[in-house]
Amino acid sequence: QVHLVESGGGLVQAGGSLRLSCVVSERSLDSYARAWFRQPPGKEREFVAVINWGSGTTVYGQSVNDRFTISRDNAKNTVYLQMNNLKPEDTAVYSCAAGPLMLRDSTRYKYWGQGTQVTVSS
Repeated sequence: QVHLVESGGGLVQAGGSLRLSCVVSERSLDSYARAWFRQPPGKEREFVAVINWGSGTTVYGQSVNDRFTISRDNAKNTVYLQMNNLKPEDTAVYSCAAGPLMLRDSTRYKYWGQGTQVTVSS
């Protein structure tokens, strides 16, 4: 059974930084893209970023471009999300996902983590 486990969430003041991590339990997903999504309170899930596991190609959501960076460590089977200059509107549950294609559509991802809460105070 595949497990994705996120960590690194927490409470931070506006302008601060956090780094989220997501470890995948199975090497069988090595060819899969890894993505981050977020769901603010009372809102729909939103695409944040995705990385191609092989090439390292990245795509970002418009609301986080230039502030967030997605990266990977192949040896640790871990994907990261470095979040800088955080804003109160970044407050959400952040979840990582794995899927065969680099897509913005969350319904196309088969494997999901449990999510980690990020709260940004003003």
